[in-house]
Amino acid sequence: MPENAEIDGGRFFDWGRASQEYAKYRDIYPEEFYQRIVGAGLCVKGQRVLDLGTGTGVLPRNLYRYGAEFVGTDISPQQIGQARALSAAGGMDIAYECVAAEECRYPDGSFDVATACQCFFYFNHQVLAPRLSRMLKPDGRLALLYMAWLPGEDAIAAASEKLVLRYNPSWSGGGETRHEIFVPQVYEQYFEAESSQVFDLQIPFTRESWNGRIKACRGIGASLSGEEIAGFEREHRALLAACAPEEFRILHYAAITVLKCRV
Repeated sequence: MPENAEIDGGRFFDWGRASQEYAKYRDIYPEEFYQRIVGAGLCVKGQRVLDLGTGTGVLPRNLYRYGAEFVGTDISPQQIGQARALSAAGGMDIAYECVAAEECRYPDGSFDVATACQCFFYFNHQVLAPRLSRMLKPDGRLALLYMAWLPGEDAIAAASEKLVLRYNPSWSGGGETRHEIFVPQVYEQYFEAESSQVFDLQIPFTRESWNGRIKACRGIGASLSGEEIAGFEREHRALLAACAPEEFRILHYAAITVLKCRV
């Protein structure tokens, strides 16, 4: 159950129900996204990194080559199961723990960096902010990361969103526009702003992979019944056959905000 009633009007969702599709279709961040992270001196060799809300381990798996030691945590056992399987298949030594972000209890000063990709707005910040400041080293940094399609500027994304909302009117994940990541005021007690950037990305898809990406969104795969998901998928495939070529790109924006611990 989401902590924030503003998310889908408080409607229950469970990412574990979408774990297989998530693993297959949501590992879509382009190389530029990862280069921006590394370019900021984050998640590189010599650092220990805590990835909150790791999901299927997308961030640690794609940044593993840069030499940081990762620990990925997530509240969903199904997501953690996928993360472990995918990491093992890639020969990656990444530690994972099934635990809510707010319940992480690593010793003080355990990490150089903490990351939260696509998940920061789900957390209970009153609990998390002081806990993170303790688990990070005195010069530690917190990187907040997000990427979303832009339905106001991309016709295919807009058409898919419209169908999602017909099946799940409570879904609040639509209508994205470019913006910096919102950081609740409580973090000001423990962190100060280091940098913030917003930039556009063109993400390639096929009809199959875009259908899978949409099916793996919170408003469909994590929320609806199996029968509803099957109905959505039939309509979505027909929609894409009518409005999209076999291969296309979807306009997204990405946002990266970096906070550093207050001394």
